[in-house]
Amino acid sequence: MQAVLNRRLLWVGGKGGVGKTTVAASLAVLAASRGKRVLVVSTDPAHSLGDVFDRTLGDTPRRLLPNLDAMEIDPDIEVEAHLARVVKQMRRFAAPDMMQELERQMRLTRQSPGTQEAALLERLARLMVDDSAPYDLIIFDTAPTGHTLRLLTLPEAMAAWTDGLLAHNRKSAELGKVLDHLTPKRGRDVATPFDDPSEDPLAELDERTRDVAKTLIDRRRLFHQARRRIEDQKACSFLFVMTPERLPILETDRAVKALEDVHIPVAGVLINRVIPTDADGEFLQARREQEASYLARIDQLFERLPRPSLPWLPTDVQGIGVLEVLATKLEQQGF
Repeated sequence: MQAVLNRRLLWVGGKGGVGKTTVAASLAVLAASRGKRVLVVSTDPAHSLGDVFDRTLGDTPRRLLPNLDAMEIDPDIEVEAHLARVVKQMRRFAAPDMMQELERQMRLTRQSPGTQEAALLERLARLMVDDSAPYDLIIFDTAPTGHTLRLLTLPEAMAAWTDGLLAHNRKSAELGKVLDHLTPKRGRDVATPFDDPSEDPLAELDERTRDVAKTLIDRRRLFHQARRRIEDQKACSFLFVMTPERLPILETDRAVKALEDVHIPVAGVLINRVIPTDADGEFLQARREQEASYLARIDQLFERLPRPSLPWLPTDVQGIGVLEVLATKLEQQGF
């Protein structure tokens, strides 16, 4: 399991309430103690990362320990920034008498289904592909399955949407040249059309058409790059957290299979809140007997994956001191 902290990206996810934020924070503390420059990022709108560290976090990284920064992405801020960029671009080409209606449409867009998710996914993609960021390891505290599968399908969805917009543009004849150039020339060994340095599909278009097309194509390129990072076993790992209970086991089984089906590397599953062997009392004994059957089920379902565990603590997890204790326990489990 130690290899997961040696990669650039680590996603920690699982069913709500299983302790994935605690595990993500503890792994961040452990990696930072080894000298790695770490950023741990919460993408859940109902943030709890700051609560676990007992620190106030915002939309920009805050230093918590030597080598350790943390942040909570605010989807509302992401939406506002995205819409501001759209309005700025529209102002360059829209007639002044149209701007009032366009701005009204932008205000309505803020509440549209999927708006926050789209903005959040774009922010995650930018974090993933930014090699200039001063971090050796970025840990994402999130439910990775949904985000990841969307990132994998967004390039294709963006392609269909972009091509539809281009086809209906009044400059469709000129924009047909863009579509022609979106396929690498025969014999060119490039991963995607956007990696072909010898072609400029926008060179012959007018300024307005070129500006709109470039925005769309750049976004397509961003998601293609993010998808390749996620699929790269040397750069990215997924760790699922569960408790030894029926529903978390079922959900984790589905999530692991979903990622494996699209060839995304899963590093392991971490079983959290296992009842300590020295816990006493008839109630805990009964719980332990039930837990034993679930632990056996976990061993059966996830035999192919590493299965470290953490004990059920007698206290809440809040503050760096408790996280350091958990970090030591994780190290004992092979991280």
